Amino acid sequence: MKKKNLGIQIVPKSKNQDSYQLVDKAIAVIAASGVKYEVTPFETVMEGPEEKLMAIAKAAQEAVLSAGAEEILVYYRMQIRADKDVSMDEKTLPHKH
Repeated sequence: MKKKNLGIQIVPKSKNQDSYQLVDKAIAVIAASGVKYEVTPFETVMEGPEEKLMAIAKAAQEAVLSAGAEEILVYYRMQIRADKDVSMDEKTLPHKH
């Protein structure tokens, strides 16, 4: 299975819960999944097979709702190549300092 990149941003809406703590629930699901990932200020980017990434994204969404969010907005971005893997490192390593 070819590796792809999936960026996910989950924006929770809750009257009683802190948004950052709710987002932390999603990040914990991603961290426990075993896929390569990177948390950025606006989204978390994962690398792996599409089916696995989408299953992780769904589990992350459910974790935020289960933690008390009344509603979530979810934004996805994917990079897919027909003939080869997509790597987070190929895009970010040249810019690390």
